[in-house]
Amino acid sequence: MSDAGAWTALNETIVACRLCPRLVVYREDVARLRRRQFHEWDYWGRPVPGFGDRRARLLIVGLAPAAHGANRTGRIFTGDRSGDFLFAALHVTGFANQPTSTHRGDGLTLRDAYIAPICRCAPPANKPLPSEILNCRPYLLEELRLLRRLRVVVALGQIAMDGFLRAWSAFGRTVPAPRPSFGHCREHPLDARTTLLCSYHPSQQNTFTGKLTQPMLQAVFNRAKALL
Repeated sequence: MSDAGAWTALNETIVACRLCPRLVVYREDVARLRRRQFHEWDYWGRPVPGFGDRRARLLIVGLAPAAHGANRTGRIFTGDRSGDFLFAALHVTGFANQPTSTHRGDGLTLRDAYIAPICRCAPPANKPLPSEILNCRPYLLEELRLLRRLRVVVALGQIAMDGFLRAWSAFGRTVPAPRPSFGHCREHPLDARTTLLCSYHPSQQNTFTGKLTQPMLQAVFNRAKALL
């Protein structure tokens, strides 16, 4: 199968996935009930594929779709304030063609960057169970296989970092010892050509409190650009 065919097959498999009953019920309930401000939206209500440049050297690993963000729009980090914060930083650092992400047809494209969550469905309280992350791991493994030019991984939050490292190991790659520790802007060589960078997640809990600022997030992506 060609890479294009493999990407298509992967995304079709992700969108049709019903492996986690708890997540299926939650994502579909949210899509059915909707939030008042989005009452006229036709919610996506399904697992969310990765998004971006399929020849990317930068992989950005997130946690999961937001209930009224990507679970509504069908594109990761699209339609919520976390996405607004993330794409503003990606635009400033040259990885995105625009600083906003509102819906799947808004014209957003990524340059040399690809975004994938470790959990593809919106979870209750934004907290996927370990078993649910495990069920999603084959999708990230296939993305790692297809991202043949990968050089830098940015993990948004400790759970995303841990999920990525478990996938990296399952992919047959060696996780450095001692195991990489999480901290904002912390940098860990994974092998001779691939580097892991850590960042606080651009959640409102972090951005509204000032734990993560735009200059802090831009510094991570500027470092990624320098490594590339």
